[in-house]
Amino acid sequence: MIKPRKISGGDKIGIITPSAPAPVKFKQRYQRGLEQLRNLGYQVVEGKCSTRQQAYRSGSIKDRAEEINAFFYDEEIKAIISTIGGTNSNSLLPYIDYEVVKNNPKIVMGYSDVTALLLSLYAKTGLATFYGPAIIPSFGEFPEMLPKGLEFFQHVVTKQKNAPYTLEIPEKWTDEMLDWHTQNRAKKMYLNEGWNCLREGKTTGKLIGGNLNTMSGFLNTEYFPDLTGSILFIEDSFKDMAVEERLFSMLKVSGIFDKISGLIVGKHEQFDDLNAPFTLDELLLEVIGDRDIPILTNVDVGHTFPSHVFPIGIQAELDADHGNITFLENGVS
Repeated sequence: MIKPRKISGGDKIGIITPSAPAPVKFKQRYQRGLEQLRNLGYQVVEGKCSTRQQAYRSGSIKDRAEEINAFFYDEEIKAIISTIGGTNSNSLLPYIDYEVVKNNPKIVMGYSDVTALLLSLYAKTGLATFYGPAIIPSFGEFPEMLPKGLEFFQHVVTKQKNAPYTLEIPEKWTDEMLDWHTQNRAKKMYLNEGWNCLREGKTTGKLIGGNLNTMSGFLNTEYFPDLTGSILFIEDSFKDMAVEERLFSMLKVSGIFDKISGLIVGKHEQFDDLNAPFTLDELLLEVIGDRDIPILTNVDVGHTFPSHVFPIGIQAELDADHGNITFLENGVS
């Protein structure tokens, strides 16, 4: 595994928009997110797609891939953070300059649809990537980024915490949806019920995963990592029980559940159970069947806030019996 260097005050961070044109649609929130990074002492360098829009996307496939490659070519850029997700980051995977990535490693972070980029970079080069906050939904929160989310960010990418360490369960969380154009108050926070042991056990392995829906766009391709012996983490947003059965079953028929040593399931933002007479956890057990691996659900990673930053590729320990996730190594050097 290749580990990028941690970021420090004064470092330049490149901003990419690999899918949805959110900086154009949500200008105020985008600028608030950039200002949050500047207030932390970083220099912000905006990619060429941050001011562009082609209907549902920020630019052509070529332009979006070039935006990412340009930041890897630039040795002054120490980290790359996505503005938001979307639907079509998987279009870019054949056009990333993976040799340059391998020879000029740097932090790459985002979540949701950016899963395609994070996992492909890791699969093709061995570079540790980071499933964590994006500029508009996370750094650009009103009136400011959630303090606990900022803390989790700094723990990992600035190496404020040195592995091994066990992750904290936030006291409160939120998935409240407010109109980003008119939001004038902080989101309501809910008491965290904690992380749920769905199937007992303890295991160690490489931490690999991301947004489950996005995985369907490149699963079992050369851009998807080998999950043998890994601890897989998955999470999703705005899906319903029927869609989740399809996605869980996608992992089942692809043989993923037979390969992994453990499973972490993140909180699901705005989940619709369709009045099913069973829970999402019960559905997962039904799909997995008798495969005996430790499973921890309701974990704070992904689309709910605050969320932990998961370095993709590091060794981790999953102790479902005690509801613990421990990072056994750092994601940065």
